[in-house]
Amino acid sequence: MRTSHPTRHIAFIGSYIPRLCGLATFTADICEAVAMEFPGSSCIAGAMNDRPEGYDYPSRVRFEIDQEDPDSYRRAADFLQINNVEVVSVQHEFGIYGGAAGAYLLEFLERLRKPVVITLHTVLQSPNAEQLKVMGRLDELSERFIVMAERGRQLLIEVYKIDAAKIDLIPHGVIDMPFVDSNFYKDIFDAEGKTVLLTFGLLSPNKGIETVIKALPAIIQNHPDVVYLVVGATHPHLIAAEGEAYREGLEKLVRALGVEKQVAFHNRFVPMEELKEFIGGSDIYITPYRNEEQITSGTLAYTFGAGKAIISTPYWHARELLADERGILVPFDDAAAIAAAVNDLLEHPTRMTAMRKKAWKAGREMTWPEVARRYMESFDQARAGLSLTHATAIETAEAYPIPEPNHDHLFRMSDHTGIFQHAIYNVPNYHEAYCTDDNARAFIYTILHQEQHGLDRRIDRLASSYLAFLWYAFDANTCRFRNFMSHDRKWLESKGSEDSHARALWAAGTALGRSPNEGFRNLCALLFQRGLGPVKRFSSPRAWAFTLIAIHEYLRAFSGDRVVAKTRDLLVARLMGLYQANSAPDWLWFERIATYDNAKLSHALIISGQANAIETGLVSLRWLLAEQTGDGGQFSPIGCHGFWPHGEEKARFDQQPVEAQASISACMAAYEVTGDADWILQARRCFEWFLGRNDLGLPLYDETTGGCRDALLRDHINQNQGAESTLAFHLSRVEITRSPALPSPS
Repeated sequence: MRTSHPTRHIAFIGSYIPRLCGLATFTADICEAVAMEFPGSSCIAGAMNDRPEGYDYPSRVRFEIDQEDPDSYRRAADFLQINNVEVVSVQHEFGIYGGAAGAYLLEFLERLRKPVVITLHTVLQSPNAEQLKVMGRLDELSERFIVMAERGRQLLIEVYKIDAAKIDLIPHGVIDMPFVDSNFYKDIFDAEGKTVLLTFGLLSPNKGIETVIKALPAIIQNHPDVVYLVVGATHPHLIAAEGEAYREGLEKLVRALGVEKQVAFHNRFVPMEELKEFIGGSDIYITPYRNEEQITSGTLAYTFGAGKAIISTPYWHARELLADERGILVPFDDAAAIAAAVNDLLEHPTRMTAMRKKAWKAGREMTWPEVARRYMESFDQARAGLSLTHATAIETAEAYPIPEPNHDHLFRMSDHTGIFQHAIYNVPNYHEAYCTDDNARAFIYTILHQEQHGLDRRIDRLASSYLAFLWYAFDANTCRFRNFMSHDRKWLESKGSEDSHARALWAAGTALGRSPNEGFRNLCALLFQRGLGPVKRFSSPRAWAFTLIAIHEYLRAFSGDRVVAKTRDLLVARLMGLYQANSAPDWLWFERIATYDNAKLSHALIISGQANAIETGLVSLRWLLAEQTGDGGQFSPIGCHGFWPHGEEKARFDQQPVEAQASISACMAAYEVTGDADWILQARRCFEWFLGRNDLGLPLYDETTGGCRDALLRDHINQNQGAESTLAFHLSRVEITRSPALPSPS
């Protein structure tokens, strides 16, 4: 039964059918197997071309890479980026990729910025300097390796010093064939009444087929009904170099030994359905390969999974697969040993059947559906563990420079009505139009920016639009702010959330406390005075906190307002009551779940002016920051995908820019109250989350647009640059740069 699985966008990179090579067949097989086993996934392939004209690829291949063109690798990486691929499965073998020891692949991976799982089809015991260097970079640029044999795993650990925890041992996939008598298939290729020996695959001298041919006279002497089928075309690279000289040499050897009637060459690439017939009709499969270091063999795996009796030379893959009497190993280039092994099996049919059954049963763990499931587990681990590779770099990274202000995206996202709340990439999304929340944030930013940099008429015009939106959002009859507005300026609700109402008050309070613009101040006074009363009936702790910050800003200008001061006392008491009711020695927090905009609760108490409340705010903020610190010392906020219920696992993703902004603002408030420069260090650490000092080592702020991407997901960045995220960055920047001292985080 198939298990349900979330949708995955997976790209498989390697050579691909109809290119004639074993790796091409494997890439196609694993891609199709994952697509079949996980129908909710989207599987595409990138095919390596070894000739200018390429190949007539199936539709699964979405892009092609010219093996010897470095730009082609860069274009492929950009293609995967723009198509939101989540995991990249690279099939690796030296000779498939261009550059010294396949170094062009490295530039592809460096540019990619995606979780990468590399399947190694070759693991060299004695790599040269270039190969060793490339393998080292592959280790740095990938999340996991897959090998198909235990020997490969050992070599990765011992020779290449790769962490064992990063290596998955997953066998080569096999066709799920029934355990049947070979006579069922023999009539298809005119072998009725014959004992069939089989070797298949692309022909080349390292396959050792001449050794089997030399063994035939001794086999036929005892078993004259034996025929030997050699199925497969000559390797294209061999054809290009020397034509059919190797095959012609084999045919000449057949004639010299007088075994023409016992040997049949099928000189063509055999499709899978026909290959199943050849495998099914064979009695003994022989792999006489000459290279001991062959770490994987698809032909061996296929016949093993089909439950065939197998005789093989002792290359690494064969030693493991045929252990425990699941096959017979013979020395390299030893025709006499092959003849003796074949004769012995044919003279002991019961032992041959037992061997076949052992192989077939073991092969049930190697069928393509089973292999696909294990690959998906590896992909999931790669996505979940992506951030771990960045911990050391985070610990040793130097301070990130603070970017200069860039308001391009702010202008792009704004029109004469207000700021659009969402974007598709860096393009405003009209479908979800406007909201009070974001226009309040935007108005606050314009006030803070101009307080720091002086009058900027373009920014001032934006401020007028944002404030006009807030005035229009306020319903004088209910004294509540509406929140969501469609693109055609129709309100989508009679009143907005408590949080959006309080953010609007925060915006009004900021203008009253900081803006020199009398028109802004007069209008904001009306909004603040009329909108403050309903907050007393609110139940949202964050609305209380936003209102306390609004009051703090208001009292900068009107410290003698007793009515507003009483409202402050009421809301401080409510937050303190929450903390007393819910905090514990291991949980220094206001609620039994930590959710969003968390640091605003601490921030509100820090600026309350009341000693007990200030201390509670500082204690809770220190605890929150400690709990939101990653292994490398980076800011790692509670994710919104599940949040953090007390006693349960903390959600690590999706990390939101507003969490960084809230933490920065709270830290700067703590610095202003205490004078302790450590709070500036903490604020700077949180700010650098935007710039790349985070769990993935990827920047959210886009210096080219002036926008900020919407979230840090578990293995990539949400590329949309919405208003909330962009304003979170710009508000953070204006907060972090208004301090007189900016020490770097240690």
